[in-house]
Amino acid sequence: MGHPLLDPYAKVIGDLVAANPLHVKGITAPSMSCLGSLATPPSYNWGRDKWPRLPLEKLVVYRANVALFTKDKSSGLPDNVAGTFSGVASKIQRFRSLGVNAVLLEPVFQFDQVKGPYFPYHFFSPMDSYGGEGCSASAITAMKDMVKAMHRNGIEVLLEVVFTHTAEGEADGQMISISGVDNSSYYIADEIAGCKSGILNCNSPVTQNLILDSLRHWVIDFHVDGFCFINAPFLVRGPRGEYLSRPPLLESIAFDPVLSKTKIIADPWSPLGISNVQFPFPHWKRWAEMNTRFSIDVRNFLKGEALIGALATRLCGSGDLFSNRGPAFSFNYVSRNSGLTLVDLVSFSNGDLASESSWNCGEEGPSEDSVVLQKRLRQIRNFIFILFVSLGIPVLNMGDECGHSSAGSTSYKDRVPLNWKALKTSFVKEVTGFISFLAALRSRRGDIFQRREFLKLENISWHGNNLSEPRWEDPTSKFLCMHIIAENDVNTPELTKGDLYICFNSNEEPASATLPAPAEGSVWLRLVDTSLALPGFFTTESNLKVHQVLGYSSYEVKAHSCVLFESKRDLPQFL
Repeated sequence: MGHPLLDPYAKVIGDLVAANPLHVKGITAPSMSCLGSLATPPSYNWGRDKWPRLPLEKLVVYRANVALFTKDKSSGLPDNVAGTFSGVASKIQRFRSLGVNAVLLEPVFQFDQVKGPYFPYHFFSPMDSYGGEGCSASAITAMKDMVKAMHRNGIEVLLEVVFTHTAEGEADGQMISISGVDNSSYYIADEIAGCKSGILNCNSPVTQNLILDSLRHWVIDFHVDGFCFINAPFLVRGPRGEYLSRPPLLESIAFDPVLSKTKIIADPWSPLGISNVQFPFPHWKRWAEMNTRFSIDVRNFLKGEALIGALATRLCGSGDLFSNRGPAFSFNYVSRNSGLTLVDLVSFSNGDLASESSWNCGEEGPSEDSVVLQKRLRQIRNFIFILFVSLGIPVLNMGDECGHSSAGSTSYKDRVPLNWKALKTSFVKEVTGFISFLAALRSRRGDIFQRREFLKLENISWHGNNLSEPRWEDPTSKFLCMHIIAENDVNTPELTKGDLYICFNSNEEPASATLPAPAEGSVWLRLVDTSLALPGFFTTESNLKVHQVLGYSSYEVKAHSCVLFESKRDLPQFL
């Protein structure tokens, strides 16, 4: 009676403040309180805004945190704009310059600021601090302005959402909203091993309705384009924590008349400190997934500790995981916000980071050794290159394009705001130019890289050194060449019909690649060689003729590098 509760369906809410201590089962615990407002949400004129409805296979995704993206003074934004939705909107040209057409925002629901954005306490309103005035009404308007601006530039807005647990829970006595409304209906009664937060009973009718209503609210009222469901394996659990073969919530989302038109992505990562493994996720050919195996296998290959067959599987769209759906349902990443950043992946590899499969390239932490630095730069290029030439959807992590570091920490709490001054360095200009080039390549060669279906077996051939058979089962084999034969399609423009020959070398020594004979009248053009200096390691329109290579000629693939060739019949047209 003495503890007011937040209406779970309120659209405009007040601040989360300290409340009277709770007395539960003889234990006194601190508590927080927040109330909904009776005020009507601010009206908004969407004008001619339209959902871009980009095909899944054409996405290039950038994951960002609203606050950390522009909070630093180096962003050049006023204090009431930095770290807000308006701040994100002000950097739209940055996304466009990278070739990004979808931004995946870390959770923006109201959350406990001590625990972080992955611990929400309300599902119907954006975080107050993400609005310029620090209140619920300003956050609502600012978010809608951001979405509208993104859509105007052809960029979709995807939200990471957490519906498996909340900032409430018996573990710390928090009672803010639904825990006090009807704890036994909304939450799983029995504790799940390893969990210190209240786990929602997502597949109970009352919780399922709450989640569906929330998702529709963000689509209808905020014009959001899709959702990435964090801790997705918990969405499959029943009332006693058991796994369900046909979870009603996931099926309802897949076939809902509103939600089925959006992107729906399952992410196995858990902010609860639980190690979720990727398992056969019920999908109805509607659900996509964050591909954890992609990250693991690519990291292991580039540090020389994986069978080349694992890399081949990831390059071809992870058929072992998505055979019933297609490669477009695989959201690939090499780094994410919950682990090492990309630059830290090639700079730190101490005993505490064994699970990260990182490699420091010869020296731990910051280095002034030119050999180590050159090797790290080459590995960064390799990670980005493999991400973009693999079938599936490339997902960039905030700051990976500009050397953003957390000093080797994997803790989410140790992340720092993006330093926008870094954009002026030659390193960042090089990496961002490379990403833009690869995004344009994916678009130009959509017949290969932007596919709903897997490549046909007859259109792929694999080679080792000098066109030899790959040593698939040899753990010492660290060199692989992939020949992709372009399909002859009368509807495909002549400009895109050339074959591709891609080489991957994670050896400490160079390897020799012999290029197969191209079609009559064609030549091979080297588009990328990650071992070369800038300019020249990727091809621009001004220097194409320099990179012609004849068929059956040998090409030295340097240690820890990747090379891409494309066959072209009509060079003047390509130029």
